[in-house]
Amino acid sequence: MSTAANLPRIDVRRSDERLSTKIDWLDSKHSFSFGGRFDPANTHHGVLLVNNDDTVRPGSGFETHPHRDMEIVTWVMQGSLVHQDSTGHSGVIYPGLAQRMSAGSGILHSEKNDSWRLGGTDVHTDPVHFIQMWVVPDESGITPGYEQLEIDDELLSGDLLPVASGMAKHDGASAIRIKNRYAALHVARLRPGQDVELPDAPFLHLFVARGDVVLEGAGPLTAGDAVRFTGTGGQKVTATEPAEILVWEMHATIAP
Repeated sequence: MSTAANLPRIDVRRSDERLSTKIDWLDSKHSFSFGGRFDPANTHHGVLLVNNDDTVRPGSGFETHPHRDMEIVTWVMQGSLVHQDSTGHSGVIYPGLAQRMSAGSGILHSEKNDSWRLGGTDVHTDPVHFIQMWVVPDESGITPGYEQLEIDDELLSGDLLPVASGMAKHDGASAIRIKNRYAALHVARLRPGQDVELPDAPFLHLFVARGDVVLEGAGPLTAGDAVRFTGTGGQKVTATEPAEILVWEMHATIAP
């Protein structure tokens, strides 16, 4: 892991430029190389390795599979996602609930759109739409862990809120902790005309999860668009319709 940054750069990546995987139960758009969709020039930004925009049909999902040495943050946009893992954690993730799984020395987990199994409710027909993000930890082989916390009320402020962070400056402020002291995920839900200022950092990743916004100095962005910032920050993001943005602030990158 390196804390060096290159010359200032703003790299806009449009929604339709993303790699994708589409099968009968899954529609997934990948901001970076993922699985069989590999591009050697697009493997990560900062310490962010995965930013997948997934839609899963009801009754389906990711069956039990392994992970190791990865911090996995899941943010649900619509519907509900059932998480179960080999450390005994299980629960339903829904919009406004921040969730983190530390794979550490090794963990098995599943993610499915079948919340009726847990609650004894009627089978629903709604897909689940969620963003899953992976960052590398700054220490390998840690004990696997899980954390979640509802922050829906805090998002009503329209501020850019730290949602998942390993940075010391967010002690006591971020909803959940991740095992990387150089990285933090911020989220803002914006009403039309509202704006937020991006943090200053060697590496930033802005993802428009919902709605339309305007990025100062770069122009309009729509849902699914992303921007990779290197050695810069402080730009304003203004919503032109109800919008939700996810911003990774990173003070390190994966060493070449």
